[in-house]
Amino acid sequence: MLESLVRNLVQLKRDFACSYSGNAHIQEVLPSLVSAKFPFGADNLHALHDFALKNPIYFGHYHEKISETPCIVYEGDINEYWLNSIKHGSSCQPFYPTWIMSAFVLACIAKESGYRELVDIGSGDGRIAFCGSVVGMRSCSIEIDDVLVQLQAKLCESTRQNFDPKCYDALEFDYASLHLKKPIFFIGGLAQMGGDILANGIIDRINMMNLDDAGIVFTGTHITRPLSSDSKDGGWSALINRYNLKIVDTVSLPTVWTFDQELETPYIYTKFTQPKKNNSH
Repeated sequence: MLESLVRNLVQLKRDFACSYSGNAHIQEVLPSLVSAKFPFGADNLHALHDFALKNPIYFGHYHEKISETPCIVYEGDINEYWLNSIKHGSSCQPFYPTWIMSAFVLACIAKESGYRELVDIGSGDGRIAFCGSVVGMRSCSIEIDDVLVQLQAKLCESTRQNFDPKCYDALEFDYASLHLKKPIFFIGGLAQMGGDILANGIIDRINMMNLDDAGIVFTGTHITRPLSSDSKDGGWSALINRYNLKIVDTVSLPTVWTFDQELETPYIYTKFTQPKKNNSH
């Protein structure tokens, strides 16, 4: 089901990008009804719309049929949050969200893979952690930017989904304090833009907990950056090899920054294999 859902979502995004005539800073769509193409479950779909309607980054919405699918288009502006988020150093990348429906797919894959807890690092407005809560996982959201964490706290209250936002530098956070059993960690940021520095430090901390069943999801890109020799696995191949991680799946989904691109954003699902490497610097 999830493979066909991904295909349908990507096609919906591409059809929408071709027809969109607005000028909003960001835009995305959610189906307005459960259908064979988008079999969310009514409660889950309602929760995704609730997140958009109560999220102040969206200033308006309207109904539109896209590729025979009734949808609601959400338009927004993240400039205020983006400008505040750029102050946190080279490894902490500015706030650019994935689509809400993409976040839901990512959480569904994690849940279907047997993970019990979802930890979203560099979580922005918390949408991946929110979707983890929606699908029944225990979620935690870690974000260094205090303004975004305040936004997350308000969304927790207004949507009645507790995804446990925490305002911390992810390189200093005590992950053992979460008492994790079988977690999956989502690490935001591209490897070629400093995300590898963040990921190195986080993986070292995860290794210290000696978790047998931890997974890590990296946000990648299909675009080769100048001065970067690592173009495999979304730019993460060197780090994946360094820590002896096994790639389980790669799923490419719409994000704000791929709205006008033919290629979507790849998310690389990995897990630890034995023996673990806790320091290869």
